[in-house]
Amino acid sequence: MSVARALSPESVTELTRALDLSGVFANGTLGGVLARARRLDLFGFLVIGIVSGLGGGILRDTLLQHGTPVALTDYTYLTVATAGTLLAFVADLSRHTSGWAFNLLDAAALSVWAVAGAQKTLAVGLGWLPAVLLGTITAVGGGAIRDLLLGRTPSIFGGTPLYATVAIVVSAVMVLCSRLGAPAVGVLAGITVGVSLRLAAFTWGWKLPGSRDWRPGPSRNRDP
Repeated sequence: MSVARALSPESVTELTRALDLSGVFANGTLGGVLARARRLDLFGFLVIGIVSGLGGGILRDTLLQHGTPVALTDYTYLTVATAGTLLAFVADLSRHTSGWAFNLLDAAALSVWAVAGAQKTLAVGLGWLPAVLLGTITAVGGGAIRDLLLGRTPSIFGGTPLYATVAIVVSAVMVLCSRLGAPAVGVLAGITVGVSLRLAAFTWGWKLPGSRDWRPGPSRNRDP
């Protein structure tokens, strides 16, 4: 593929859709893992997995007001979310949730959706701030709704390694590169930065301050 072809609007649009679908699959799988931990039945798996996989994108498309959310018009999205959920239903992936593979999946899903959300926002003509906001909402929205359905405190509210912060950084990288005329570079750079930052947060327990008595220094209560 030539450089001109790689940087063309059509190529970026195709790449954005592929990233969107990969995020749908990954988050559907993550939702299924959490459903298994709660010992839900098949219907419960499907509800949690599909909400996890499609929720952020539906929120983004609704806020964009640029037609019906793509998850409701392109059946590939529902199919991919269901496939990810069923993978977690058939295969017990919960034993791997503390391993590097699960953390990598989580980091990749967060990053690709932030990139896709920011790119879609820019594509409809909105500015840099809406792109960062909607990129973040795309990345964390489905997970927040899923957590509320499961009676958990959403990860975006803290208590976990950097999560929404990573989505903000990734969206900003995508916006900056697009402003510089290199959206394809923004996709690769955003995902690379997001995955690296999220994995570093897992490894070293990086979190935002959580109270007034917070003091700089190593966290004493890091996640295992």
